[in-house]
Amino acid sequence: MPRGDAKVPGAESAPVAAADESRIIESEPASVAAAVEKPSRRGRAGKEAEQAVNDAASLRRMRLLRGMKQAHLAELLDVAQTTVSRWERGLLPLPEPRRAAIERLLAPPAGRAQDAALKRLVESSAGKVHLICDRTHRLLAASRPRQAEWKGDPSAFIGRSLLAYASAEILAAEARLGELGWHDGRLDSLAVDTGSNGHPLLPIRPGRMLWERIVLADGTAGRLVTTLA
Repeated sequence: MPRGDAKVPGAESAPVAAADESRIIESEPASVAAAVEKPSRRGRAGKEAEQAVNDAASLRRMRLLRGMKQAHLAELLDVAQTTVSRWERGLLPLPEPRRAAIERLLAPPAGRAQDAALKRLVESSAGKVHLICDRTHRLLAASRPRQAEWKGDPSAFIGRSLLAYASAEILAAEARLGELGWHDGRLDSLAVDTGSNGHPLLPIRPGRMLWERIVLADGTAGRLVTTLA
């Protein structure tokens, strides 16, 4: 056979490779278009997932602040308890009509008459008790026996955070509240043993106190602090 007719190994496969490359190039516009569409779809899905998470957190917070069980809320809404559970875990979208019904059922009472009555009860108490905002520790009300422990004008403390005057034991108990379930409603009272804080203006003496978590009229949490011993 003449040398010019000799077959070079791999020569026949070159056109196939070129054809494959051509098919790849020709298919690129469709792939690019699909890639452009995917972020848009992912964006919508992401927003829906984010809304489900927000609804879940809001629903659980409102329900716990009102002290209502999942089963009770499910009964009021005429749905299964598992449906409420899936809403609260963000596994099931919360329909708008259901969201509106839940807000009507769990919304805090209008007005501040309830809070005013609570403050009067605290201020007229014969025990050593005061009421603070659970989140900011701002003083909302205090009984006369409690005020008698403080130096200076007691009214000067109203609206101020008392956390700066906390003892080491109180700060340690405060740090554990999250893991104990205090903030999500799984724990609503806690006895705390404390030592002295050594502060001349607002002294804390060694003893035992009771913390009680209550819901205020605006839906936020308050804390009653009562000296037990």
